[in-house]
Amino acid sequence: MEFKTTLGQPNGISIAFFFLFVAITMAVTYWAAKRTTSATEFYAAGRNITGFQNGLALAGDYMSAASFLGIAGLVALTGYDGLIYSVGWIVGWPIMLFFIAEPLRNLGKYTFSDVVAYRFSERPIRIASSIGSLITIIFYLVAQMVGSGSLIRLIFGLSYETALVIVGAVMMAYVLFGGMLATTWVQIIKAVLLLGGATVLVVMTLISFDFNPINLFGTAAEQYGGKVLVPGGLVSKPLDTISLGMALMFGTAGLPHILMRFYTVPDAKAARKSVFYATAWIGYFYILTFIIGFGAMAVVGQDVIRHIDSGGNMAALLLAEAIGGTFFLGFIAAVAFATILAVVAGLTLAGASTLAHDLYVNVLKEGQSSENEAVKVARASAIAMGFLAILLGLAFKGQNVAFMVGLAFAVAASANFPALVLSIMWKDFSTKGAVASIICGAVVAIILICFSPTVWVSLLKNQEALFPMTNPAIISIPLSFLIGIIVSLFTKEAKAQELYDKESMRAYLGVGAE
Repeated sequence: MEFKTTLGQPNGISIAFFFLFVAITMAVTYWAAKRTTSATEFYAAGRNITGFQNGLALAGDYMSAASFLGIAGLVALTGYDGLIYSVGWIVGWPIMLFFIAEPLRNLGKYTFSDVVAYRFSERPIRIASSIGSLITIIFYLVAQMVGSGSLIRLIFGLSYETALVIVGAVMMAYVLFGGMLATTWVQIIKAVLLLGGATVLVVMTLISFDFNPINLFGTAAEQYGGKVLVPGGLVSKPLDTISLGMALMFGTAGLPHILMRFYTVPDAKAARKSVFYATAWIGYFYILTFIIGFGAMAVVGQDVIRHIDSGGNMAALLLAEAIGGTFFLGFIAAVAFATILAVVAGLTLAGASTLAHDLYVNVLKEGQSSENEAVKVARASAIAMGFLAILLGLAFKGQNVAFMVGLAFAVAASANFPALVLSIMWKDFSTKGAVASIICGAVVAIILICFSPTVWVSLLKNQEALFPMTNPAIISIPLSFLIGIIVSLFTKEAKAQELYDKESMRAYLGVGAE
């Protein structure tokens, strides 16, 4: 069927919905600001968030624009294989539930570095873990900012530069005044909107196919052949597939803005509940994006989707317009933009926490800093992260930054995850081993991605990639573990070994947890 879209023209409905979302969240920020005075309230919402609330907030933090727009677009253009990202991302959550959530909540205070530094020398380990965290946050932030600029240009009719300033200003307000409490409730509101909007979109799509998904998949196969229902459309090399899956799965357990959410709940039991609820919401959401992708393929058509955006990122919005008209397009577009705002706010807070808590308070001041001073530095760091986000968004204008999400997950999986696991579970792990593991994982992941077809060929226009795989996780993750183990075996640390039993008591029984 011939479908003509209004995407690219200013949409008054989406603008109205967007300002409504901003008004509500600013009211929440005002409410939170009056309750955010101490460091614990700024970094961890006073540890008063319930497991259910934090589960929704975790889902809100995790369901980024890449998840909503990106996966739907991948499915719309490649079919079945688009689901690989959904599977990889969702499989990371059981790892969080069984291995990470409880020890993380019991051992840490505000950041993931607190856990790794628990029994090691503070300065070297915090500097190394902060490098891993900031690299992950910055790459993720660039992808979100560039995405927001492109989205606003299509929907609001504003310039790319104006869009970045709006995003930067709003998310700085969330973090600067409301801290983690405001950010948490922004995530919850965004999660409810996104899950509700996606559910309505799926229901309206299925109405056209007699509420039978088989009819939907059959229509897609009739138009584009049976190949859209079988693997091989996106990833055809087994090692590439495994490597991508490893990055998505283990990267989830190494994302700083996700890990710091576990400090907002009162105890380890609530942390486990958070993961349980988050897994349910995220799993449900990915089922929805799969149907949305096939719906866009069958209703809108791949040619129209590619014409608007070659990467397919507007597939969900085009489907919303095709089945619900301009009003529904406006609502889904505003939800997509709210998604970017909320994720950027979470990333900004994580970056500010790393700069203020890890580097300023614990490295520069060696822990000798008043709570009032710590909060002031954290707020200044939030402003710095906001301006950095805007500048990076401007620097990468017009660039294909899809690889940056992959790079963020690769660094998180290769630098943060091995050090986190070994510090909790291996008695002989040492400070030098942890530093070596983090630096090795980050450096190897970045170098191999730069030499991969994604950057070396697609971005830099060279003939052939120096590293044949698109994702380095299958090499960088084992190498990070191996280097950490080897260096630790050659640098035995008596103090770290002595503290291991105390760490285990606190990690699994909660003895002494904050």
